[in-house]
Amino acid sequence: MNFLTELKSRNETLFYFGLICNLLTLAFLVLSQVTAVQVFKVNAWNKPLKFALSIGAYAWTMAWYCYYLPKFNLSLFNWTTVLLLGFELFYIAFQASKGQLSHYNVSSPIYSLLYGLMAIAASATTVYTAYIGWLFLQQEFPTLPLHYLWAIRLGILLFVIFAFEGFAMGSRLNHSVGAYNDNSNLFVLGWSKTVGDLRVAHFIGMHALQVLPILSFYLLKNTKATVVVAALYGLLAVASLVQALQAKPLLR
Repeated sequence: MNFLTELKSRNETLFYFGLICNLLTLAFLVLSQVTAVQVFKVNAWNKPLKFALSIGAYAWTMAWYCYYLPKFNLSLFNWTTVLLLGFELFYIAFQASKGQLSHYNVSSPIYSLLYGLMAIAASATTVYTAYIGWLFLQQEFPTLPLHYLWAIRLGILLFVIFAFEGFAMGSRLNHSVGAYNDNSNLFVLGWSKTVGDLRVAHFIGMHALQVLPILSFYLLKNTKATVVVAALYGLLAVASLVQALQAKPLLR
C-alpha cells in the first residue's frame, strides 16, 4: 500500500492508467474461463490478458522512473502513453471479443491499416522510452544509488532492443519458427513447446525494465554486480532469440 500511495503521488495519470490495465487483466482472466472462443487454438482472451498485464506494468514502471527526471514533460509522456497503448489494448480486446486476430491480421484493408497503426503505436512508445533512457544517461542523479541508476539505464536499454525485436515477428506475420503461429501453451504465456518462439526473447528482454532495477535495489546493491547481471540477462535474451531462430523451443 505504501508503494501504491507513493506511485500515485509521483504520477497520478499513469497510476490510474496502470490500475485500469490491471483491473482489465482480472476481467480478461474471468472471460478466458467462461468463454470458449479460440484463436490459434488458445482462448481468445489470453492475448488481451497478457497485454493488459504488460501495459499496466510498463505504465507503473515508467511512472516511477520518470519522477526522477528534472524538467521532464510528464504530461506529454503520460498522455502519449495512455493514447498509444490504450489504443493497442482496446483493439486487441475488441478483436478478441469477435474471435479474430489483432496481430498479423492483414485479411482486409481496414485490418491491415489497424495492424499498421498498432505497430506505429508500439514503435512510438519504444522510441519515447529510448529518449527517456538517453536522459538517464546524460544526467546525474546524486540522490540515487549508483547501482540502482545503472540498473534503470540498462533495463531501459534492453527493453528498447527487445521491443524492436517485435519487428522480427511482425515482418513474418508469425511468432513461430518452424510452424505457423504455434501456441502449444508453455506456461500461461502460451509459448510453443514444439518449435522456435520469437516471443520468448521479446518477453525476457522487455521485462528487464522491471527485473534489473528490482534486483539491483533490493538484492545486488553493487554497481559492478548490477552490470554483470545485466550483461548475463541480456545474453539470456539473445540466447533465447538464437534458439528460436533455429526453430528450437525454449524447453523440449
